[in-house]
Amino acid sequence: MKLSILMPVYNEEERIADALKQALAVDYPCEIELVVVDDGSRDGTGEVLGRVDDARLRVITHQRNAGKGAAIKTAVDNAEGEYMVILDADLEYDPQDIPRLLEPVLDGRATVVYGNRTFGSHSSYSFWYVMGNKGVTLAANVLYNSYIGDLETCFKLMPLELYRSLQVRSRGFGMEAEVTGKLLRQRIRPYEVPISYRARGREEGKKITWKDGVEAIWILARERARRRPVGPAAR
Repeated sequence: MKLSILMPVYNEEERIADALKQALAVDYPCEIELVVVDDGSRDGTGEVLGRVDDARLRVITHQRNAGKGAAIKTAVDNAEGEYMVILDADLEYDPQDIPRLLEPVLDGRATVVYGNRTFGSHSSYSFWYVMGNKGVTLAANVLYNSYIGDLETCFKLMPLELYRSLQVRSRGFGMEAEVTGKLLRQRIRPYEVPISYRARGREEGKKITWKDGVEAIWILARERARRRPVGPAAR
């Protein structure tokens, strides 16, 4: 199996070198490729990416910032693996956890795996950030009669073709809710494994806001109201 690790990047000059180093240093149980999409960065991110020499790394550049969902779409369109997982470049997630996400897939227990963050005082910068995450996840569970622990997690591992079949349209952070809503409508329940997490604060460049939480709930409701599921089940 080949795993495509998809990394959207926007203005991460200070962190991108470490993010790449950490991702490429992991002892993966399968072949990997790291597909990085520089989403119109205006700092020195592009220059840092240009200095990295690794055959597993491919860099694609957006001329203008289009949002996380758009960057992931570009990465998905160019990925060559059988499976994919998203890894942000902000160092909040530890790529050493990716092999743990792969375990249920490799031993046949699961097809879709989410990394479930356990928030604590050491791993979150704000009470309201945690409550927002829990509120969006609760909304998904109520709307879809499911029980997942962390909808907004970046670590979503699934077959590349399954993601493509979902036809994700959200260009920003709303893609997280859209992906999960479409999976749940198809009765695909993600298998969850615990992961480590360290949230950065606003002063460190945290980009998501309360507006993204409101948008996520709206997207979940929209997807729940659709008459036909998007993806393989609709064919």
